[in-house]
Amino acid sequence: MRRSRGGYVVAVNYARDKAAARRVVEDIERAGGKAVAVQADVGDPAGVPALFDTAEARFGPVDILINNAGMMRLSPVTDATDADFDDHCAINLGGTFRGMREGARRLRDGGRIISVSSSVVGLYQPGYGLYAATKAGIEALTHVLAKELGPRGITVNAIAPGPVETDFFMRGKSEELVANITRMIPLGRLDRPDDIADAVAFLAGPESGWVNGQIIRANGGAV
Repeated sequence: MRRSRGGYVVAVNYARDKAAARRVVEDIERAGGKAVAVQADVGDPAGVPALFDTAEARFGPVDILINNAGMMRLSPVTDATDADFDDHCAINLGGTFRGMREGARRLRDGGRIISVSSSVVGLYQPGYGLYAATKAGIEALTHVLAKELGPRGITVNAIAPGPVETDFFMRGKSEELVANITRMIPLGRLDRPDDIADAVAFLAGPESGWVNGQIIRANGGAV
């Protein structure tokens, strides 16, 4: 696959929100790229192979995998339930593990695997225990898989965003809390989706060929 802004064809995964996935496809197509929305639950062991099957049937062999599915349910560790723990592990860590495993099996040599961690690994803020734990696991897998796939020329890296100005982050937060979080960032604003997209595009492109096994903390200097 190549960059949608410069030619990548993209399989856009979604679990439930078909309309949102379709909007992403339309954005890519307006930019001159090709895309298809594919429903697959990465928390289900059968979901990721099915996603690859559809992508390969539509576009041919896969070159780039971006693991970015995730969930976040904040609470102190003492208040977290077994269900909270299981859900974080199934989606954040399990979904990324399954993506990495399938990508390792099916990406062409010279490909790219890019996962999304979080800068909470480093900040370790109260309330983020389960979320941070699963993201730390993603970083460990990234380091190990980079060494395992190096002989095939496949690079494995992760992006660790700070707080990104999206519905996922903003939901349930007061203006005061958002202002306090923003003050933690030396550059004086929240991450924007394009900030993270540009970093991912770099790791997906030929310019990053010597970057491997790294965690890129794209957070404006917060940590």
